[in-house]
Amino acid sequence: MMKAEDIMTKDVVTIRGSATVAEAVEIMKEKKLRALVVDRRYDNDAYGIVTETDIVYKITAYGKDPKAVRVFEIMSKPCIVVNPDLGVEYVARLFANTGIRRAPVIKGKLLGIISITDILRKSDFVEAPKALLLEEKIKKAIADARAICTQEGAYSKSCANAWDEVEELQAEAAHQKAEGMVSAKVSFEEYCRENADAPECRSHQS
Repeated sequence: MMKAEDIMTKDVVTIRGSATVAEAVEIMKEKKLRALVVDRRYDNDAYGIVTETDIVYKITAYGKDPKAVRVFEIMSKPCIVVNPDLGVEYVARLFANTGIRRAPVIKGKLLGIISITDILRKSDFVEAPKALLLEEKIKKAIADARAICTQEGAYSKSCANAWDEVEELQAEAAHQKAEGMVSAKVSFEEYCRENADAPECRSHQS
């Protein structure tokens, strides 16, 4: 499975929290970026992030002067960060659960930034979806377990360990399926709250 470090953007542009929003906008325009990581003030300080949404929602929407407002006044800090070893699937789930679109990749220091665009364009979720990989792993684990038990004996420790691995993979697959079903149910319920008169929602309610 691909990890955050495999698809992150390594060339990260940062800005000081004391910079003006106008300076942030200028950098975003020049570099064609949608967010800037806000530098730490000292080693143990947390990183922040300022996004185009922050600027539009907090500055433009209220007619504020971007030259008179500092980045630290509108940034998110501490921001949600991603470990470089985190699998792409889990990064996507983190984004879905928190509603964010990008996050700095940090392990002791700033290594990069990862966004939903990176996941869409650089990851292998189309070619190698996790569910299919799990199915293949389960099939192989079962075949391996049968071979080990035949060779070592049905009551051997290695046979028991092999079947434990099969059960762990099956549990992971069941958990993934359950999460998907819950997510779909929640999405459908939200749809019906907004479209109560839709035929599919009326039949669902009755």
